Amino acid sequence: MLARLILAVLMTAVMVCMVTLVVTFINLGLRGDFVEQWAKAYFISWPIAAATAFIIMPAARRLTDAIMKRINT
Repeated sequence: MLARLILAVLMTAVMVCMVTLVVTFINLGLRGDFVEQWAKAYFISWPIAAATAFIIMPAARRLTDAIMKRINT
């Protein structure tokens, strides 16, 4: 369970960083408070994404295994 938590935290940290960076740039452009606005979006979004990944990961793994079985048959 600890490994699943660490994986969820690390994976979502990078994904949320990139998504919030791009979306903040698209919505606001590169302005004076860009970093502040991006950081706000990041720190609001990251815990939500990490918790979601932690909860969803077992089902996603099972679904991935099922898809791979169908592909490999």
